[in-house]
Amino acid sequence: MDVELIASYLPSALQLADLIGVLFFAVSGALLAARRRFDVVGSLLLASLAGLGGGVVRDVILNDGVPNAFAQPIYLVPVVIAVLAVYLRAVQPDRLRRTLLVFDAAGLALFCVTGTQIALEAGAHPASAALLGTTTGVVGGLLRDVVANQVPDLFDPRGVYAVPALFGAALVAALDSLGWYSTWSGLTIVVLVFTTRLLALKFRWRVPGAALGQRRTEPLTQPVPIINPRR
Repeated sequence: MDVELIASYLPSALQLADLIGVLFFAVSGALLAARRRFDVVGSLLLASLAGLGGGVVRDVILNDGVPNAFAQPIYLVPVVIAVLAVYLRAVQPDRLRRTLLVFDAAGLALFCVTGTQIALEAGAHPASAALLGTTTGVVGGLLRDVVANQVPDLFDPRGVYAVPALFGAALVAALDSLGWYSTWSGLTIVVLVFTTRLLALKFRWRVPGAALGQRRTEPLTQPVPIINPRR
């Protein structure tokens, strides 16, 4: 078989990084399903929302044809792998919260970089591309948490979430505008965002409150009630 034909079926470096990001976020969704004691169908739903949600929103905003998650079935593969990995306990769910946060941080770091690159390749302005990269990074986790009926990590004051993603996406857009972006700089940004997110969790870094001088002190541990059980 022709080498060029084989190469056409292989994912590009950008798509490969995007697929790895889908895998990490999908694992976080499957872990949350295990934590909430959902069945395997619920696990598949949360994994799909976490892994594919951010990319779908980005692609819809870019209006660049059918979103990758639907146009390219290969994007479903890491979701299925994630669900099976948690179901078969290949990813140990004994410390669900800690493991979930690590996979979530890895997905956040990869998606803010790949999302920005995809937006730039689609012709978006660097500022818009950075916002879309941030959206790619945070929306999947937001959808996952809302559907699982828990306070999204995006709104948890104990550890910054969107800020590292926005910083990483802005770096990608700035370096690309200057012509300095490369695979190595992208990997460096991924590591930087991932490390920042984990340090923020460890040391409980906070962003300022919605009002000057306001600080939220109560822990966000209880799910937000959606339906009144008495009705």
